[in-house]
Amino acid sequence: MNLALDRGLSLLEHLARHPDGLPLALMAEELDIPLSACHRLLSDLQHRGYVRQKRKQGDYQLTTKVVSIGLGYLSHGGLVDIAGPLLERLAQQSGELVRLSIVDDDRLTFVAKAQGERQQGVRYDPDMGADVWLSCSASGHAWLATLSDERAVALVARQGYGSTRDFGPKAPTTIKALLGFLHAARVRGYAMIDEVFAPGMCAMAAPVLRRQQCIGVISIAGPRSRLGPAAMQALAPSLLAAAAELGPVSNASGLFGRPPLGKG
Repeated sequence: MNLALDRGLSLLEHLARHPDGLPLALMAEELDIPLSACHRLLSDLQHRGYVRQKRKQGDYQLTTKVVSIGLGYLSHGGLVDIAGPLLERLAQQSGELVRLSIVDDDRLTFVAKAQGERQQGVRYDPDMGADVWLSCSASGHAWLATLSDERAVALVARQGYGSTRDFGPKAPTTIKALLGFLHAARVRGYAMIDEVFAPGMCAMAAPVLRRQQCIGVISIAGPRSRLGPAAMQALAPSLLAAAAELGPVSNASGLFGRPPLGKG
């Protein structure tokens, strides 16, 4: 890859993890880019509208241009128009946060959400566009459960395991623990976690299948006080029905792109 392009993309990705912005010198040091080269790249990105300075000689931060490109790409694919009403319906049925994530090669990324009427108390509401943490999320487990154990373990190993210091007290930190969650999800038909991603939080997720291949995941998440194991089991038929409904629609609309070669 061209060195300048590689460094420019690294700067964008690094700034995406620091929404409040970072000073030039710190970014150059953390990314091992010469200060002068880092300044030139940031100036170019600023000229194109991807980066701004909070004040003259101040920290650099991303603009919304990167987000708008991603949302524009998704809107042209019909994602919001097609999946939106289905997510809204499931959010009203559950009263909780419902999200759609899509499989993009080796990544699972949140792309759409709908919030139920229950707004009080703790809200589990990650930013759209973020990659799903595979080892300790219901969405991650739902996708991994459709893969072989070897493939699932390899994907998690590359991303890393969630630590109980950063996630919930029941977050799996070993292959054996992870496979226990995945095997249970396969038997059940959907993933279900209780204080795995975060203390006091529960979530469930079902894969969206097209031609027997997982192309996305629909999840429901909320506080344990409302969305405990019994509540999740009661919502399972609605979740599975929504995932089953979206699969054929996505096939007809080209919502998730073409299936891989050899998959029909």
